[in-house]
Amino acid sequence: MTVADLVPQTADATELLASYREGLCDPLSVAESHLERIEQINPILNAYSARAIDVLDRACESRKRWQSGTPIGALDGVPIIVKDNLVCDGLSAAWGNRVLADRVSDHDEVPIAALRKAGAIILGMANTPEFAVEGYTGNTTFGVTRNPYNPSLTPGGSSGGVVSAVASGMAVAGIGTDGGGSIRRPAAYTGLWGLKPGIGNVRRGGGLPQVLLDLETVGPITRSARDLRLFHGVIADQAALPDPRPLRILAVAQIDSAPCDSGIRGVFESTIERLADMGHLIVQDSLPVDLDPVNEVWSQIAEVGLAHMGWKDPAVLAAAADKYQSMANRGATISAVALYDILSRIFALRESARGLWGYDVVMTPAAAAPPWPAGEAYPDSIDGQPTGPRGHAVYTGWVNASGLPGLACPAGTCNGLPVGMQFIADHAGEELLLALATTLDPVHGTS
Repeated sequence: MTVADLVPQTADATELLASYREGLCDPLSVAESHLERIEQINPILNAYSARAIDVLDRACESRKRWQSGTPIGALDGVPIIVKDNLVCDGLSAAWGNRVLADRVSDHDEVPIAALRKAGAIILGMANTPEFAVEGYTGNTTFGVTRNPYNPSLTPGGSSGGVVSAVASGMAVAGIGTDGGGSIRRPAAYTGLWGLKPGIGNVRRGGGLPQVLLDLETVGPITRSARDLRLFHGVIADQAALPDPRPLRILAVAQIDSAPCDSGIRGVFESTIERLADMGHLIVQDSLPVDLDPVNEVWSQIAEVGLAHMGWKDPAVLAAAADKYQSMANRGATISAVALYDILSRIFALRESARGLWGYDVVMTPAAAAPPWPAGEAYPDSIDGQPTGPRGHAVYTGWVNASGLPGLACPAGTCNGLPVGMQFIADHAGEELLLALATTLDPVHGTS
């Protein structure tokens, strides 16, 4: 299949809902077409790890509501996909793990309950690396997920199944999690919009154990900026958007000496020009904070989290891939004093970033590297320089550690692949980011 076959030009949720209101289509026919699309495309991309069995029943109920003029919420009849580390009633939250894949949930965790209350139809669960601690998407339980723009490449991770499904037309939108860039980088790799809310902006509860402290938040992945606003409004009870006034934007091309792909840097420069043409004040400079203290202990956060998870549920860890068992074993040796030191470093970063150094927004590339071969965990070099496991992710992890909101948006292409930019705001700045995103959406926005 060609890229055109795998990445169709399909309606976003906002357009679909308008069609429901006007009687141009109905939720049952839309659900049926998505199920057909899944049957056709999922064997190629492997985005779904599980499928819901009640899709057509829920679509019939939604059709009746629309026919009677009584939709139950802002997303009534919209087919979505949910990352496989979020708990959904009637499905397993497998987290890429064989034991968890056999456990069917009997409730929705808080953000999923909000989506159901708004009428969204859950098509199924999206593949993720085991325990969602990798920057690609693959596991020994469900296999490797692929990028619809080039199936030999990864869609990124850990929300790779979500972006693969949304970009390929197997879902209208999706919900993912982001503990170190897991929404923003995959969205950038597939031409989508993704929001990582700040800590506390979206309620959690009733879900799986957290392995990344409080760094992981739940956010939407969509085909348009207006859909991002729509979905975030449902799960966060979002306030009204501020006016997208001219902003003071710090543009950071590189983090210290870490390499960034030359093609991505080119799109970064063209984005600066576009923002300046829109009237924003752009200051190109380095990030005014030392990230080394947190970077030095970053890997230990997941190790401690996996050790705790294995302590709480030994059967799950026993079924995990060897590398995650090794991570948990290392985490079990980390003392309470060392953990307190990690928390102290994170606290210091959060205090340093408070106020965003006088800027309204910080802009960086969403990822330092373009997509790499689908079965590999990370690229071993970027722009000709050797890198380690987090080399591609240097722009995103610090945002999670600082607790700030970050948004990824499509910004251009390089060698036929999408390139995304990241925008970061101060605490409680989600609405500012969404307002800016709306002006940057060339199809559905105001610019």
